[in-house]
Amino acid sequence: MTSTTIDSRFHPSSGRLPSIGIVSTFPPTACGLATFAAALARGFETVGASDIGIVRCDADGSPVPDHRVVGNLINGDHESIADAAAVLNTFDCVVLQHEYGIFGGHDGDDVLRLLDRIDVPVITTLHTIPLHPSPHQMKVLEGVIARSDRSVTMTMAARERLLSQYSVHPHGVTTIPHGATLPPPVAPPSPRNPTVLTWGLLGPGKGIEWVIDALAAVSDVVPPIKYVVAGRTHPKVAARDGEAYRQSLMERARRHGVTDRVIFDETYRSVPELLELVCSSHAVVLPYDSSDQITSGVLVDAVAAGVPVISTAFPHSVELLRSGAGVLVPHKDPSAIADALRMIVTRPNVAAAMRSVSAELAPLHSWPNVAKRYTELALDLTQMSSNAIRQPA
Repeated sequence: MTSTTIDSRFHPSSGRLPSIGIVSTFPPTACGLATFAAALARGFETVGASDIGIVRCDADGSPVPDHRVVGNLINGDHESIADAAAVLNTFDCVVLQHEYGIFGGHDGDDVLRLLDRIDVPVITTLHTIPLHPSPHQMKVLEGVIARSDRSVTMTMAARERLLSQYSVHPHGVTTIPHGATLPPPVAPPSPRNPTVLTWGLLGPGKGIEWVIDALAAVSDVVPPIKYVVAGRTHPKVAARDGEAYRQSLMERARRHGVTDRVIFDETYRSVPELLELVCSSHAVVLPYDSSDQITSGVLVDAVAAGVPVISTAFPHSVELLRSGAGVLVPHKDPSAIADALRMIVTRPNVAAAMRSVSAELAPLHSWPNVAKRYTELALDLTQMSSNAIRQPA
């Protein structure tokens, strides 16, 4: 289903769509959650839920040039928790993005203080569900879910992990996929300049070193394969280690003799510019070291752009790529990555088949469709809340 029209009883022209307060990091903060929240907000506006407000997490309280930002949640400042809750209670429904690291307190447990002060229905998107949580991490996540009217996982693998390892009632959990901005139709890239891409904030665990090793193993492919690594070092990694990871990758490329085929690109790109870069690539490589990742926005963006994907086998990639949109490789295995690169670049029929599968999957992940699902859920919850208030004592 690709329509983004809300149920006719609540068509935007009726003025009955709920107002929505979003709790998340938000641009200009540079992180995946901020990007997610900004795209979701645009999706809400696309489907007609235009009364949107953002409470920025992990903020310093400085002004942001976006009229939708209505509050700041400053870590370590309990007064800001009360202020943020007061603002959020002016909306019909709250959509909270949960990640341990964006809230103050031990394992981000200040989020529980915030939720305790919110009186309107809450939908919480779970971005991280640890496979091996500490007792306190488990307590925090279960506390977040208990205080939310509905929790959202973005993959079935995440839902299954949540229900099997945490004390959670299945009726309170809904699965809505991660969204993506769909690019306009474009022709496949030219075989005369084979290029593969990894993008996102850099840091140890990204696995880029294994692709550099693989690139050395496919030096016989003509024309030679180029590897673009697009993105700045993650701000928290840079603050701790500087550019040590990027420099180690450059040195690795030098040792392998592939410096001229590995391009480190720190250019900031708008969404359309990033999509242009993605669509010009023959493959997107996700060589992540972690086998625990239940959600990857980069993976969804690549599939939605119709680009073949080479990915290590973490839960989200296994779930999304099993239909044929890409190829799975073992973790830290340059030989397997090299085989996948060779196959996609030298066998156009294989790449075309992957692109065809991606084209079928893409509409399910469009931000308007994802926002529609959240809006329908918000409608249901606000109606239930309204009916409960009207019931006689």
